[in-house]
Amino acid sequence: MFEDIAGTLITALTDAVFSQIILFGTPVEWIVLWMAVPMLVFTVYFGFINIRSFGLAWDIVKGRYTAPDAPGEVSQFQALTTALSGTVGLGNIAGVAIAISIGGPGATFWMIIIAFFAMSLKFAECTLGVKYRTILPDGSVFGGPMYYLQAGLAAQNWPRLGKALALAYGLLAIPSLLQLGQVNQSYSQISSVIGIDFPWAFGIALAIATALVIIGGLREIAAVTSRLVPFMCAIYILAALIILVTHAGAIPSAFAAIFQGAFNPEGVAGGVVGVFVIGMRRTVYSTEAGLGTSTMVHAAAKTKEPVSEGLVALFEPFIDTVVISTMTALVIIVTGAYQIDGLNDIQITSAAFGSVISWFPIILAIAVLLFAFSTIISWSYYISRVWSYFFGYSTLSLRIYQGVFCIALIPGGVLSVQQVFDLLDSFFFLMAVPNVIGLLIMAPVIKRDLADYLARIKSGAIKKHA
Repeated sequence: MFEDIAGTLITALTDAVFSQIILFGTPVEWIVLWMAVPMLVFTVYFGFINIRSFGLAWDIVKGRYTAPDAPGEVSQFQALTTALSGTVGLGNIAGVAIAISIGGPGATFWMIIIAFFAMSLKFAECTLGVKYRTILPDGSVFGGPMYYLQAGLAAQNWPRLGKALALAYGLLAIPSLLQLGQVNQSYSQISSVIGIDFPWAFGIALAIATALVIIGGLREIAAVTSRLVPFMCAIYILAALIILVTHAGAIPSAFAAIFQGAFNPEGVAGGVVGVFVIGMRRTVYSTEAGLGTSTMVHAAAKTKEPVSEGLVALFEPFIDTVVISTMTALVIIVTGAYQIDGLNDIQITSAAFGSVISWFPIILAIAVLLFAFSTIISWSYYISRVWSYFFGYSTLSLRIYQGVFCIALIPGGVLSVQQVFDLLDSFFFLMAVPNVIGLLIMAPVIKRDLADYLARIKSGAIKKHA
């Protein structure tokens, strides 16, 4: 009964969000175009900031432009790792496998290209996240699309539009407290490795573990993610490198398959556009660029310069998709795991690693669980900011939210994979509608602040530490 009701509601929502229009004779989901346009526009409008300021962004991450007395709750590095913990995981391990299984190796090419442009969009929204954040007397920071849409558009003499977009974003974001995808995929891998079916018990255990961390607030979350994310990324990348070294002879063929599949796909509905759409959906889910979610944690970074945090945020799509997702894709392609009948989602990735390292599915299960856990606790913070926007900043309100969030995790292992991804894709893309409208209107403000910041860097007005 639970599965039937959920399935009906999810199908109705998905049909509305992913309705199609005809472009050059090919059906394309309107929401995909909505996301593609600002990525391209901002990359050109900001003068390819994703390339020309990459080195400067790295210096900022390393703390070479940090002001000791800067307001905020966490360091810029901790803000980055916490934001990465919200993106690195399910999308890189299961999402890539799903994209390749549906769109073939060519989907990898479009994931990389889209992530490249997504860096500029991430820069724009995270710059605004710091510029229009709210800092309470006790030092607590509240930021995100709800705040910069309302305050930023009011500053542009659009107060009513700003309020409407902020409310719309918040209402669409609240359902995202259902972090069912993370629970679903981590349970899928754990259960396949140990051979036990226990979805409800798994959900309860994960909910309890989440509660133990998020009660401590952002500083506790950042302390966990700043250690957990680099450690798990290192293990995952090392394992991927082992696979690629053992299949070194197949790597050129893998790249050939990626490029050929991107422009001459076989058996994919919609041809090239169809493969692009698949890559677009998975990359947006993985990087969250344009969705405004990670701006909530970047807003808490210790900095006096909003643009500097926007530059730090450039690394999110790069690390998340250009590096980690590409390595996952290569492993899946060189091992041929995506061609194995009967496998889907994360099972494809597990089979790819297991074909060389027989015991790695166990390590992958642990990695997926930890990645999922870090993502869940990061999202708990994101949605807490949305919750506070509607219900206030009191301790009681926060505790009620934390209880609701943890309870909502429990049924994640019960829903089917397709239902979970359809549900998450629907809410994720809808959140981008009010956010992108605001970003486009405020683009001149961001460009002006960027020019001013880079000029002060060049003149030495902003000092660089050794």
